[in-house]
Amino acid sequence: MMRYRRLGRLGWQVSEVGYGMWGIGGGPGGFTGWDYDTAPACLDLALELGCNFFDTAWIYGRGVSEQLLGRLLRDNSDRRIYVATKVPPKNREWPPRAADTLDEVFPADHIREYTYKSLENLGVDRIDLLQLHVWEDRWATDERWQKAISDLKAEGVVDGVGISVNRWEPANCLGAIDSGLIDVIQVIYNIFDQAPEDELFARALADDIGIIARVPFDEGGLTGTLTADTTFPAEDWRAVYFGPENLPATVERAGRLAGDLPAGMSMPEASLRFILHHPAVSTVIPGMRRAEHVRANLGVSDGAPLDPALLEKLRGHRWDRRPTDWSM
Repeated sequence: MMRYRRLGRLGWQVSEVGYGMWGIGGGPGGFTGWDYDTAPACLDLALELGCNFFDTAWIYGRGVSEQLLGRLLRDNSDRRIYVATKVPPKNREWPPRAADTLDEVFPADHIREYTYKSLENLGVDRIDLLQLHVWEDRWATDERWQKAISDLKAEGVVDGVGISVNRWEPANCLGAIDSGLIDVIQVIYNIFDQAPEDELFARALADDIGIIARVPFDEGGLTGTLTADTTFPAEDWRAVYFGPENLPATVERAGRLAGDLPAGMSMPEASLRFILHHPAVSTVIPGMRRAEHVRANLGVSDGAPLDPALLEKLRGHRWDRRPTDWSM
């Protein structure tokens, strides 16, 4: 049975396993293999199994993922479903480049424009959690983004505000938290990527900031399905991520990790249980494109604690990496 956690100071009780909607959104620059005929049934099943937190973005299918979620909302208007979406960077750079300015990424009129695009796609008059899809903390004290967000909240079209932190830069948001406007941080956290524990999680617990853990399976590296010969279609962004700099090391590390797992525990299950062991985590959002994935991932929310000895073994698989031109 699904368990629920408090999303920081927003106070919402959200399913500790939520739904990451990039993979079902389709479109250029994302994952291949989406199926718009299958997606609605997966969303319905997740809701039936107790998931009440769905994380999408305009860029996922250029509005299609939001529209899929909008259908779920319309068909279940009697259910409390929490909706999180994201404003894309205006210059479409993930992550921002070193010299990118706030005017190039999140000017006020752009934040407003895409908030209203998302409202239309979702078919709602208020977004529960609006997130900025990239971030640089050098913008933290700029009053222009702060005013844009504050105005949207004052108009009643946005409730909570969050930031999706760039890959492998979990502390690149502490200044934004200082602004007092940020309720939630979305960050990559998994068995390989444990760096959020160093600074961010302690700050989140101290300031009552909600944490959304994304990329729980390292884009597939923590599923146990990759081999040294794995390839992806050229239009799939994993063709870049799992290129020659990353694929061999990922396969080797995943193989060592598999050797530390107890009989009967899959790598995805271990990955989710590792993430959920941390009290700072409010929800984890695996992508799920098939019903069997929905059942397996949501089934991890059973309240069973991770064995302390296994937890220590998993901690030994930490892999600190630096952002590169292929890591996005």
